[in-house]
Amino acid sequence: MYGRQSRAGGLGAPARWQNRPVPAELRDVAPGLWLWRLEHPAWSAESDWEPLVTSTCVESRGEVLVLDALAPPDADDEVWKRFDARPPTAAVVLKPDHVRDVDLFAGRYGARALGPWLYWRDDIPETELEPIEPGSELPGGLVALHDGRGRMETPLWLPEQRALVFADAFTAPGGELRVWASPAHEERALPALRALLELPFELVILAHGDPVHDRAAYERALDLPPYVG
Repeated sequence: MYGRQSRAGGLGAPARWQNRPVPAELRDVAPGLWLWRLEHPAWSAESDWEPLVTSTCVESRGEVLVLDALAPPDADDEVWKRFDARPPTAAVVLKPDHVRDVDLFAGRYGARALGPWLYWRDDIPETELEPIEPGSELPGGLVALHDGRGRMETPLWLPEQRALVFADAFTAPGGELRVWASPAHEERALPALRALLELPFELVILAHGDPVHDRAAYERALDLPPYVG
């Protein structure tokens, strides 16, 4: 799907970045919660998602977790400086086709690696990941959720930051939060996503499109037609 990354334990930028030294766009969202955005190397004009994708870092209960992390190309990037000062203790994959650079983060920092228990045949992590599924409690007290879309995605609840983090359940083309279409949108996805309103979240973070939204935008998105690309 998105192409392989460098081998686990490598300290430099992945080979795919060698000719693309583009700095990450970094954003502090809330205490203990920040993100960075990079153009995905597999993006093309035919893609149904925007070129910039989001990776997230959360600090909770003494743990530092990176979520769907895509490695910056420049060794002097501010993202690397932050991690070298406060190394990640866990690297989490939220969806089978968001493997990205979990191997690099696990190898460079000795972080625990967690994620789905099945992957696309051409994008399998070399690191052995601890499997997670809806209901799993992760390091730092984060909780894996069910999005109802049938894509093996496990969004995460960040209780300390009162935030939800999604891989592909939502997107925000042009800045408007939308549910990404799936075959059983009305039957499965919407009921599961509405059930998450029981959580006291205030922030919503997603991988594609404008990355940060509030609870009101989430509620509106559930009433809009799904995004079909």
